[in-house]
Amino acid sequence: MSLAKDDGDGNNSNNAAIVAPLLARLGYSSLYPPQEKALAAGILDGNNVLVTTPTASGKTLVAMMAIARTVAMGKKAVYLTPLRALASEKYSDLKALEGIELGNSGSKPRVMLSTGDYDSGKELALADALVLTNEKMDALFRHGASWLGEVGLFVADEVHLLGDRDRGPTLEMMLTRIRKLYPEAQIVALSATVSNADEIADWLGCQLVESRWRPTKLVEGVYEYGSVRMNDGRTFRVQAGPAGAAVDIAIDALDGGGQALIFAETRKRAASLAAKAAEGVYKRLDPQAKELAARASAEILERGDDAELTRTLAQLAAKGVAFHHAGLAPASRQIVEESFKKGVFKVLAATPTLAAGVNLPARRVVVASILRYDGEYGGNVPISVMEYKQLCGRAGRPQYDKSGEAIIVADSTTGGRGEEIYDHYVLGTPEPLRSQLAADRAIRFHLLSTIASVPGMKKQDIADVFSATLFARQFRPATVEFKVESALEYLELQELVRLKGERYIATEFGKKTSLLYIDPQTAVEFREALKKAERGRRHTLGFVHLISETPDFFPKLSLRKKDADEVGLLLQEHGDELLYEVSEYECSRSFWALAEWMEETGERVMADRMGVEPGDMHRMVETGAWLSHALYEVAKLVGRDDLLAELQALRTRIRYGIKEELIPLVALEGVGRVRARALYSAGFTDVAKIMRAPQPRLAAVPKIGPAVAEKLKSQLAGRKAKGGAE
Repeated sequence: MSLAKDDGDGNNSNNAAIVAPLLARLGYSSLYPPQEKALAAGILDGNNVLVTTPTASGKTLVAMMAIARTVAMGKKAVYLTPLRALASEKYSDLKALEGIELGNSGSKPRVMLSTGDYDSGKELALADALVLTNEKMDALFRHGASWLGEVGLFVADEVHLLGDRDRGPTLEMMLTRIRKLYPEAQIVALSATVSNADEIADWLGCQLVESRWRPTKLVEGVYEYGSVRMNDGRTFRVQAGPAGAAVDIAIDALDGGGQALIFAETRKRAASLAAKAAEGVYKRLDPQAKELAARASAEILERGDDAELTRTLAQLAAKGVAFHHAGLAPASRQIVEESFKKGVFKVLAATPTLAAGVNLPARRVVVASILRYDGEYGGNVPISVMEYKQLCGRAGRPQYDKSGEAIIVADSTTGGRGEEIYDHYVLGTPEPLRSQLAADRAIRFHLLSTIASVPGMKKQDIADVFSATLFARQFRPATVEFKVESALEYLELQELVRLKGERYIATEFGKKTSLLYIDPQTAVEFREALKKAERGRRHTLGFVHLISETPDFFPKLSLRKKDADEVGLLLQEHGDELLYEVSEYECSRSFWALAEWMEETGERVMADRMGVEPGDMHRMVETGAWLSHALYEVAKLVGRDDLLAELQALRTRIRYGIKEELIPLVALEGVGRVRARALYSAGFTDVAKIMRAPQPRLAAVPKIGPAVAEKLKSQLAGRKAKGGAE
């Protein structure tokens, strides 16, 4: 193991002293070839490096070595990821640094994770190494966090997502800002294999480290008419069963302790494939494996909601199989991921989003279809070669398998003939990364942020910022100029920015919009609706509709034909609360779901009657609470103080899924919608009544019990003491 060349000042020995304890703590006796290449490229000498290698080839350790060196030098290090789930995984990895003494002081570094609210995050200044989502980092730029000047290293993970329609623009602008604002800071960028890696490295000012090496050999192939053709020259037949080809191929991999991961094009098909695999897998489980599967099933029921989806998952889990998609509640997803990692589930059927998230390797990956639903297109489209290679990356468990296999199912329903699929995907090269910043929404969002963060920019200054983007490198100058000019006109027209002499400054409305991290169009819609809101009456349902229709609200589920009557009835009953005239055909199912959630409708009813799965409801609540806070802040700004109490109540009701009378009760720690309703139904309608009640009487309330009752009384006693002291 070499630690880069000695520069004559003893840096090589210093680097060895820093990195050796880290490798020892992680149990490494040697490095993987890509890690050796990264060292040779100077990651421990402060060089900017782009590492493009396959999944599981050791990119995280490359980052950790660079972080250890940076922290030892007394600087902060920031690790950036595109997804919260990935951030949690990387935080867990980086916690190993806390057990190592780094730097001359011999102190152990502090590692922190932040993925939540888009606020200033002042407490983050206390950390030596931070794990942040790209959006959180962008928000910190907007708030001008003072400690950013102390950062000596930015690690950008999953850089291939520059080509992602949703996440790419923020990643691109963040990297552009890092390079312009902190040119002295080191950049270590990590990416899957892409065909234009040299262009990306050149744009980032990085030395390129490319490697195809992976710890387990990857063999790819295509299944057609009962036979599999692999790219190592092998062909073999798979025994056909009633469950279908994808399940047959998956079960074929289970002998000798194998696991299989099936990627399906939709949530419904993922659940269906898991159900079809259940009996075939269960027959292969020994008594101990059956016991472990039963425990995982019980945990899903215990920690989950009462939705049909969760009960179905638990039934399948008991058979040693599971499914994974965005419709699952967070607790269920976590149990599925942990159980698959531990080998409890032998077959996992998932939608492709899993490949971009947590690391769940399997001996065999089965791509059940090369088609995938695209909401913008409105139908199924073939996945890209890059997406396919990402799915393949999950094949092969380094600690168990010498090789991993990825097999595409080719038939009339999955999108093509075997030979064509083999040539295009197995033999294909991932597409070059293309900037996604050209979208109008992305430009106006990041242009406002740029002007708000650096007051007094001239038009040339703005042009200089955008000329440093990948967008400017890949598109004609006239296109970039037109897009920026159009966005600037919109921002001026809507009074988010104004021209003072030759310089652009953000208005108070523009600054607030940027700090709230909302699309300027959302802010404008909020402002206009608030101006029209009549004084002296309620607007709760109108505010819910307003929020659900903004560009920022996600997920937006379209209304089904059978839903129209019920939504029409809702609008009729609460028509006086609307901000403007709305027909049921102008409403989304998401609007209806939020309205029902605030009326304490249970998740089982919402899933069964409305087709809203727990994971979707979780994201709607999260987005709805954030946007209701933004609406509150805009109302303050435009002088609608008369609406603030209702908007504050709205945020609480969305967050907890409660009727208005429960708001005082959910202010108590440990009390959510279920316990609050139980307390209210038992006559404890306010905090004062809980404070006066004997503890045994509280404990007798359903869903409360002795432990919660004791915590409530202790909490309220503390409040009383504090109030008396004041």
